[in-house]
Amino acid sequence: AMCRPIRNLTQMKGYDITTHKLACFGGAGPQHACAIAKALGMSKVFVHRYGGILSAYGLSMADAVHEEQEPAADVYAYCDPSKTNDDPSATTREERLACLGKKASEKLIKQGYSNDEIVVEKYLNLRYEGTDTAVMIKDPTLTGKDYTSSHLAYADAFKAHYSREFGFVLEGRNILIDDYRVRAIVPGKTPLPCVPVSSLGEPEAIGSTRAYFENGWENVKVFNTEYLKPGHGIQGPAIIVQSISTIVLEIGCTACVTSDGDLEITVDSEISPLPSSIKIDQSEPSIEEIEEDPVQLSIFSHRFMGIAEQMGRTLQRTAISVNMKERLDFSCALFTADGGLVANAPHIPVHLGAMQAAVKFQVEYWNNDEGLQEGDVLVSNHPQLAGGSHLPDITVITPVFHEGEIIFFLASRGHHADIGGISPGSMPPHSKKLEDEGAMIIAFKLVRNGQFQEGGITEILKSPGKIPGNHGTRNLSDNLSDLRAQVAANNSGIRLLKELVGEWGLHTVQAYMNFIQQNAELSVRNMLKDFAKKNGSRTEAVDYMDDGTPIKLTIEINQSTGNATFDFTGTGPQVLGNFNAPPSVTYSAVIYSLRSLVGLDIPLNQGCLAPITFLIPKYCLLNPSDDAGVVGGNVLTSQRVVDVVLRAFKACAASQGCMNNLTFGDSKFGYYETIAGGVGAGPTWEGRSGIHTHCTNTRITDPEILEKRYPVLLREFSIRQGSGGEGKNNGGCGLIREIEPLRELTMSILSERRTLQPYGLAGGSPGQCGRNLLVKDGGLVVNVGGKCSTTINVGERLRIETPGGGGYGQRD
Repeated sequence: AMCRPIRNLTQMKGYDITTHKLACFGGAGPQHACAIAKALGMSKVFVHRYGGILSAYGLSMADAVHEEQEPAADVYAYCDPSKTNDDPSATTREERLACLGKKASEKLIKQGYSNDEIVVEKYLNLRYEGTDTAVMIKDPTLTGKDYTSSHLAYADAFKAHYSREFGFVLEGRNILIDDYRVRAIVPGKTPLPCVPVSSLGEPEAIGSTRAYFENGWENVKVFNTEYLKPGHGIQGPAIIVQSISTIVLEIGCTACVTSDGDLEITVDSEISPLPSSIKIDQSEPSIEEIEEDPVQLSIFSHRFMGIAEQMGRTLQRTAISVNMKERLDFSCALFTADGGLVANAPHIPVHLGAMQAAVKFQVEYWNNDEGLQEGDVLVSNHPQLAGGSHLPDITVITPVFHEGEIIFFLASRGHHADIGGISPGSMPPHSKKLEDEGAMIIAFKLVRNGQFQEGGITEILKSPGKIPGNHGTRNLSDNLSDLRAQVAANNSGIRLLKELVGEWGLHTVQAYMNFIQQNAELSVRNMLKDFAKKNGSRTEAVDYMDDGTPIKLTIEINQSTGNATFDFTGTGPQVLGNFNAPPSVTYSAVIYSLRSLVGLDIPLNQGCLAPITFLIPKYCLLNPSDDAGVVGGNVLTSQRVVDVVLRAFKACAASQGCMNNLTFGDSKFGYYETIAGGVGAGPTWEGRSGIHTHCTNTRITDPEILEKRYPVLLREFSIRQGSGGEGKNNGGCGLIREIEPLRELTMSILSERRTLQPYGLAGGSPGQCGRNLLVKDGGLVVNVGGKCSTTINVGERLRIETPGGGGYGQRD
């Protein structure tokens, strides 16, 4: 777990962590530094002689700095080939930087420093047009790197940084200046470099003690730094005591005392960090021979989740669209070679169970003569045929090869703001067929032999435009950029997984993937047994969509084995609308619910569903035909399935039961967001207000980003006071979000709980229904209903009031 933030700060920015030294400070840092360096694959650790108070020591030697910065909106470099020799900011750039430099220098002079001592560094905060990721670039003439061949040296440095961090550069976009910045510096005292010293061998120990290392208990020598001299060397395992910290020298590590009295530790990369019970030698044990170790189970759980989190951070930083970069509407996960979900980052619950179905489908689909080769990346989104959730959620799947064989799969699923269809945003409220909702992809090689297939995927994304009354994608450039970001995210996961395999061995990694799934399965079985023991082996619940369609669930639990049957017989038939939900969405809702009911910290994975047998009648709301509209099933029906499952287990009152899906746009763009609401209360807690509940876990777009990127004004964004149900514990309140277009736009709302209230439990009152209102110029207010798409003119406003959560228990 301690390694995860270090990886996030280095590998996320494109740095090779194995080429760096690990510097540690504080009283506890040196105790863990060697073990962390081993886990990270680092070969050097540096422990300063004042490591325990290094921050204070550093302050005494720090530079005196004053910074000045001011915003800008200038073009630094054009993408137009005919303007490559232009320097559009030349007339003002140096003047503004010089002015800021003068201000910053005057501040230091007032502190008593002389002008001769001051060094001024210049920076430009640059970004690609149409993106929100700015990079602060230092004056290239001060970096020692050769960018002088270009008259736009900052652009060259920006592209090099962008390529290192994200793995690609964006062609066809201007480079913009967001800020001018200068740092006026009076350099502090710089320590002299260490000089080589002759080896003095190992010093005399002051004693010995027993300590627990990777191979178990060891008798180790103890040394005191007061008796160490430059040139002394100590072989681990050992303990070195300072007056202000303690250094634990792990097995295979060697500490040498420098001429300054610091410790430089060399970590032997050949020494494996595995405990002796699973240590890998020349003949690696088979998966069956590896025994589960509880400590290692926890370590691997963190490592797998850390890989998925790293993939998510890469995707967020490399994506272009507001949907992925700001709202974080994406998920990343690891899968076994047969497509079983192992671990995921805490992203979007409705994606995760469905992603497993998507990976399993691709494994089976490509089991043919063409097959998969290293360098191939797959893409799909079809909900009924290929394990998708709805069409805007596009899944990118990358096989991980080892010695010519597929050993794992990595996948990232992201919601694309527009992929075509009958309305901007690809979330049409009144779609009746799947083809109304955008481009459909069953199986396609997005990358073939390492080459991104831009032509092929462009043709697919534009294909809905061939259908009368339909439209191809309105955001092709964003689609392509976000798909490249998903590929980059998967590649970052491959790199980390291969490091893990190199560190522990393939069989050990595979064994612990199985152990983690088995642990999740056992946890769910125990939860089901406990529930059956207290409440009986049969439970059922029903809830209704706003049109009256029932979602009925009967659960039968085997008290001896912990197996359970989730029978949705009695659920209404598929509808001539779009809130049908493919089975993969039901799996996602159930796996999320079960994971939430387990009172243990386990990863959400395939093991959670191992005890469950599903009975979902063909052509019901939760198992529709292949051509049925489903865009609302992923974002509406999934929430209601969760409510039904939690009601069957008597866990809590209903939450808002909806994602309040808002889209707007025109022929040139599409925007999509989900809006939070109230959370249902439970036996020991009150519901939270204004939360993205259950199957959605996205953020809302920041007002500044929303108004900067799109032609709208956010008139109100507030808590809808009093909308939560009352009870012993009150339900959470919904939100109010009011948006005004700055030009004529098509705005669409796809929502539920506008007719039937979120239920209370154990005597608690229901939460209030939501409302969607059109406020016309002049003050006329029109209720547009739960599912509506309409043109909104300048001066009009769409006001969305989201549902509250139900209350729990009777108020005293």
